[in-house]
Amino acid sequence: MSQSPDRPSDDFGPRMGAVYFDLDGTLTDPKPGITRSIRFALHSLDRPAPPEDELTWCIGPPLRDSLRTLLGGDASADAALSLYRRRFADVGIYENSVYDGIEDALSVLRKSGRRLFVATSKPRIFAERILEHFKMRKYFDGVFGSELDGARSDKSELLAYALATTGVEPLQAAMIGDRSHDMIGARRNGMTAIGVLYGYGSEDELAKAGAHQICMTPAGVLDCITGRSGASWSAQDPRSGGG
Repeated sequence: MSQSPDRPSDDFGPRMGAVYFDLDGTLTDPKPGITRSIRFALHSLDRPAPPEDELTWCIGPPLRDSLRTLLGGDASADAALSLYRRRFADVGIYENSVYDGIEDALSVLRKSGRRLFVATSKPRIFAERILEHFKMRKYFDGVFGSELDGARSDKSELLAYALATTGVEPLQAAMIGDRSHDMIGARRNGMTAIGVLYGYGSEDELAKAGAHQICMTPAGVLDCITGRSGASWSAQDPRSGGG
């Protein structure tokens, strides 16, 4: 793996004292619950509802933005979001599964003494319920998410808040995620941006968004964080900012 001069390859892993994980598409696969709840909202508004497989692009980014795109503007986005949450809060939240290998990786990282956090654009109240449901809350020192009114749904803003709240130095922190906004948010906050390919973003999306490294599997993420070989791709210019 190639490394730039500002991040020595020998001590990259040991220097990462804090790791922030995205939730959807990184820790869990939420496709059924999210796409079915979107379809429910669209049907309820008598609007065309694409098939579930054509809605996977909505997994990860702030949901209101996705609904605005689907509906062609702001006019019905808030109503659609309320309808989405009506189904998601009771049904869709549990139409979800943990990716194979995630718990093993979290367990090892936790035992290594690193601080682990969740940083998701999903409302924090839902993120907490999902982690508790899958018995994964024990691995994390804290959970950061948006508020129901949309506050901190932008990943850059969310990560800035999370870093300030936890007192973590960005150069000692990594953000793990599967979509472009995870990489952009990490870059803008001076963190190491690590993309994953088992979620819903492509290698091209992650690379263009500034991922420093890209991993194929949860085991690859573990290897990357601990300083072992594990990334399928490595950037030439980490922490150059941008996005």
